[in-house]
Amino acid sequence: GSVTTSYQVPPLAIVDPSRFAVELAYSPGVSMATSIVTAAGTGGSTPGSGGGGAVYGQQHLMLSGGKEDLGALAMLEDSVKKLKSPKASPGPTLSKSQIDSALDYLADWVYECCGSVSFSSLEHPKFKAFLNQVGLPPLSRRDFAGSRLDGKYEEAKVESEAKIRDAMFFQIASDGWKSKNYGHVGEENLVNLSVNLPNGTSVFRRAVFTSGYVHSKYAEEIFMETISEICGNNLHQCVGIVADKFKAKALRNLEDQHRWMVNVSCQYEAFNSLVKDFGKELPLFKNVTENCLKLANFVNNKSQVRNSFHKYQLQEYGHAGLLRVPLRGYERSDFGPVYTLVEDTLSSARALQLVLLDESYKILCMEEQIARDLEEMMRSPHFWNELEAVHSLVKLIKSMAQDIQTEKPRVGQCLPLWEELRVKVKDWCSKFHVAEGPVEKVIERRFNKNYHPAWAAAFILDPLYLIRDTSGKYLPPFKCLTPEQEKDVDKLITRLVSRDEAHIALMELMKWRTEGLDPVYAQAVQLKQRDPSTGKMKIANPQSSRLVWETHLTEFKSLGKVAVRLIFLRASSCGFKCNWSVLKWVNAHSHSRVGMDKAQKLIFIAAHSKLQRRDCSSDEDKDAELFSLANSEDDVLNEVFVDTSSV
Repeated sequence: GSVTTSYQVPPLAIVDPSRFAVELAYSPGVSMATSIVTAAGTGGSTPGSGGGGAVYGQQHLMLSGGKEDLGALAMLEDSVKKLKSPKASPGPTLSKSQIDSALDYLADWVYECCGSVSFSSLEHPKFKAFLNQVGLPPLSRRDFAGSRLDGKYEEAKVESEAKIRDAMFFQIASDGWKSKNYGHVGEENLVNLSVNLPNGTSVFRRAVFTSGYVHSKYAEEIFMETISEICGNNLHQCVGIVADKFKAKALRNLEDQHRWMVNVSCQYEAFNSLVKDFGKELPLFKNVTENCLKLANFVNNKSQVRNSFHKYQLQEYGHAGLLRVPLRGYERSDFGPVYTLVEDTLSSARALQLVLLDESYKILCMEEQIARDLEEMMRSPHFWNELEAVHSLVKLIKSMAQDIQTEKPRVGQCLPLWEELRVKVKDWCSKFHVAEGPVEKVIERRFNKNYHPAWAAAFILDPLYLIRDTSGKYLPPFKCLTPEQEKDVDKLITRLVSRDEAHIALMELMKWRTEGLDPVYAQAVQLKQRDPSTGKMKIANPQSSRLVWETHLTEFKSLGKVAVRLIFLRASSCGFKCNWSVLKWVNAHSHSRVGMDKAQKLIFIAAHSKLQRRDCSSDEDKDAELFSLANSEDDVLNEVFVDTSSV
C-alpha cells in the first residue's frame, strides 16, 4: 500500500545548544521531569535518529525551545504527578463561613481602594491562581460591581445616618469646589460633602460632580439640599458650613438667611492661596521665577548644555533629567509648578556649577551672550540666597497647610494659627534680610479675606485658651484680641441667641470674662500628652472643651448654648481624597445613569471607611511619599558654593 518516508533531522548547526543550558536546581533522582525525559532519550531515540531535540549531560538540561520550554516541562511534570497520584493531597480547605468572611474582607479592600483596584482585575488569571492557591473560589466582577456593592453601600449608609441622628447638631464640610483642573471644561471634578459632629468625628454624606466654572448660586443650592436631606424642616440642627470656596457669596447669603449659622472658609485653602499671593505680589518671588525660567529653558533646550548637565547629574546623583518647567502662563496663576522648578534647581545646584567648568560651556560663552549672563548669575551668591529664601518660605507655609489638613483645627484655633505664621515669617525675614513691610501686607490681606467673627468668639469661649493670671484664675484671653475683634465677640453672641436672651448672654459673657473657669477644670482641659505617631504634644482630650460647658458651666444658660455650638466647628473642609482612577471612570461614564450610580456608591463606601479611620490621604499621596527621597535642607543645596579650585 502506502509508502512511508522517514526523514532524518540532524541538529541545526547554526544554533548554539549552550545558549539553552539550564543548571539543575535539584538532583536527577528527585526530578520527575529529568527522569521522564532521560527515559525518552535513552529508550526512544538514538543519536542521529531524529530525536536530537533534547540533549542531556549530568549537570545541564538543554531544551530545543530554550528557557521558554521550562514552563511547558513543569506542566508535563505536574500532569504526570496527577496521573500517577490521583489522590494527591488537596489544597487548603476552608469552611463556608471562612470563605464568606475572606470574601467580605476582600470586598472591603476593593471598595475602599475606590477604583485603584479595577473590578476586571478580579478575573485576572494570576489573581484567580492566587485565590485557588489559598482555597477561595473564583470571583465574578459582576457580583462585586452589582449586588455585593449595593449591600456594602446600604450598610455604610445606615451606619452613617445613625451617627448623624445621635448628634444634637452638626456642621457641613464641603471640599472640591476649587477645581484642580484649572477650569478645563469637560473634565469632571469631585465635590464631597461630609458632616462634622460635636464628638469630633465626621461622616460622609454625598459626592457632587462638577465641570468647569461653578456658579455660587449652584453651590448654595447644593448646601441647602444637603442640610434639608439630613434634618428636614429642623434646619437649626445645622449650625454652620465650612467650605473651600464661596465665602463672599454662597456662605454669606446662607448666614444672612439663617442667622444661627456660622459659615467659615477652609484654612488649608487660605494658606495655599497665600503662596499664590506671594508669587503675584512679592518682587523676590517674581525675580526668582524669572531667573529660574531663564536658566531652565537654556539648560533644557541647548543640546550642548543639556548633555553636559546630564553628564554631571549622573556623576553626582546617579540619575539625570530635565529641569521641570511650568506650562506657559501657569506660573502666573499658580506658584506650585514654579516651586517644583525651584526645588529642581536647588537639588541640581552642584551639577549646574560643574557645567560652568565644562569646556563645552566655556566655548559657548565665547559665542553667546546669554551663556555669559547665566554664568554670572549662577556664580553669584545672591542668586542662590534668593532661591533658598523663596524655597524656605514656601516650604514653611506648605508645612503649616499640611498640618491643617491633617489636624483639622477648630475655629478657635484660627487666631493663634495666623499669629504663629506671622512670628515664623518675621524670623524668615530676619534670616534672609527681606523687608518685613511688603510681606506682612500680603499676609494681612489674606487674613482679612478669611477672617470670621466666630474666630474671636470661639477663641474666647474655648477653655483651651484660658490664661492663668497672677491671682491663679484662668480667664479668657481678651487681651489677645484687637478692639474690633472684641466687638465681634459681642455681635456674634447676640446674633446666635434670640432677642430675648441677648442681654442675658452678654451679662454671662461679662461673668465669664471676670471669673473664668475653675483652675482644676481648666488644667484638665489643657492637659497635653505626646502623640506616639508624630512625637508632638497634643491635647489629651479635645472634647473636654465642649463637655466642660455642658456639664460644669451649667449656670451659663444662654452663653453655654452658643459655646457648645461654636467650639466644635472645624476651620478646614479637607475630607475624602478621591483617586484619579475613579475620576477617569466618571469622565468615561458621565452620561450613564448606571455607571454614575456605581461611582457614587463606591465613593460613599470608600469615604465612609476613610473618615472612620480619620485617614484623609489618597493612595497616590502614600505612593508618592513611599518613593520620595527624604533630603535634608543641606542635601537640597548640594554644596552650591563649590570650591572651583578643587574640582
